[in-house]
Amino acid sequence: MKKLLIGLLVFVTVFLGGCSEDSEVDSLQRILDQGYIILGLDDTFAPMGFRDEDGNVVGFDIDLAEAVAEELGVELRIQPIEWDSKTLELNSGNIDMIWNGLTITDERLESINFSEAYLNNRQIVLVRDDFEFSSIEDLTGLTVGVQIDSSGQYALEGNEIYSSIGELVKFNTFTEALLDLESERIDVIIIDEIMARYVVSQDTYNVVVTDVSLGDEEYGIGFRLGEDSLRARFDEILNQLVIDGVTSTISNEWFGEDIFLD
Repeated sequence: MKKLLIGLLVFVTVFLGGCSEDSEVDSLQRILDQGYIILGLDDTFAPMGFRDEDGNVVGFDIDLAEAVAEELGVELRIQPIEWDSKTLELNSGNIDMIWNGLTITDERLESINFSEAYLNNRQIVLVRDDFEFSSIEDLTGLTVGVQIDSSGQYALEGNEIYSSIGELVKFNTFTEALLDLESERIDVIIIDEIMARYVVSQDTYNVVVTDVSLGDEEYGIGFRLGEDSLRARFDEILNQLVIDGVTSTISNEWFGEDIFLD
């Protein structure tokens, strides 16, 4: 009986190990076989992925993803998600990747398989245009808005100034935070510089970008842990799109310059 149990344990161990290896090897083939790949995003995060006046999801990341999907020979499907549930959505299989200005952090590397970095970014302070703000110390006593589970939230919580702020208010989207900023329910927002400058350029809100930064960072595409063949193929395609000038064209269309990392 004891020998039988040991034999069963060995079989199960080998079987599961084999499944794990197959899962890694077949992650790319699975996408090719199904003929589409599902991109998860916060559809309010302009200019990376957001809805235009007609309700269509557009953006810098969307154009890049479309270009990669075309090279891969599959359809790109867009799936809006709650940003604080992004890792759960990914690991449950509801989406195949997160591509939406996703910052690469040590904490996220424990649960997300990141592509090579493709954009630089900073977490900065956004204020109303009549609000005086010049240094990080000015956050003392203020009501600060962030998107829940965002890099801005973690950058603030990891900064020594955090213990001096008045209150931290977490929003589901930056759109909600911007409305509260304009109505003076909060004093400032910690936000991605790329989005902040786009918001200012649209002249929709009476806000200005400060030069106060809580740290530099890089964006990457997030895949499930173990799905290395899929992630590697995306890296290969993006590198080729750089050589072909496609990433430069897309970048210039959205930002007026090529900010894609080589």
